[in-house]
Amino acid sequence: MIQAFAFYLFAGAMIIAAGLTITARNPVHSVLWLILAFFNAAGLMLLVGAEFIAMLLVIVYVGAVAVLFLFVVMMLDIDFAELRAGFTRYLGVGSVLAVALIAEFVIAYTAREAGLIALDRRIAPTPDNISNVQAIGELLYTRYLYIFEAAGLVLLVAMIGAIVLTHRQRKDQRAQNVSRQVARRPQDATRNVNQPVGVGVEL
Repeated sequence: MIQAFAFYLFAGAMIIAAGLTITARNPVHSVLWLILAFFNAAGLMLLVGAEFIAMLLVIVYVGAVAVLFLFVVMMLDIDFAELRAGFTRYLGVGSVLAVALIAEFVIAYTAREAGLIALDRRIAPTPDNISNVQAIGELLYTRYLYIFEAAGLVLLVAMIGAIVLTHRQRKDQRAQNVSRQVARRPQDATRNVNQPVGVGVEL
């Protein structure tokens, strides 16, 4: 009873937050509703025993992606009238794509319930004495180690490429000469002057 109540609570809140993410007029409000949808999705993952995916939703999506979106949206000078005009312009195409996506979900669900899709029986469930995090870690760092390392390398190359593409050399900025600063002697940096009384400072 409590699990059913929690499921409908998280699922209903997630659907409402997802709808408000799309329909909100302010992009900042859309990102905040998106964060709420992620939290409710994490709650649903906890109900089915997938605590690793729940923590990923909270740490990665809420803690990094959604917060990054929020800061970017708040820092950008966004023309809200132009955004609303673009929404109405592509409303027809978006509606067609949404109907097609819903139809695909319905077809996939009915085919699975009818037994038309043969499930792979070789996939064994996780034993009771091993948690989901331990099972994922064993697979990730044994069987899929090279794929995991390749994914990390791709992300590293993408990060370096983004830094190189966005780096601009400013002409009005003086570059720092570290070796010249380190080689500078104290007597070259300061000057001791016996300043007479009643005479101004000589620069």
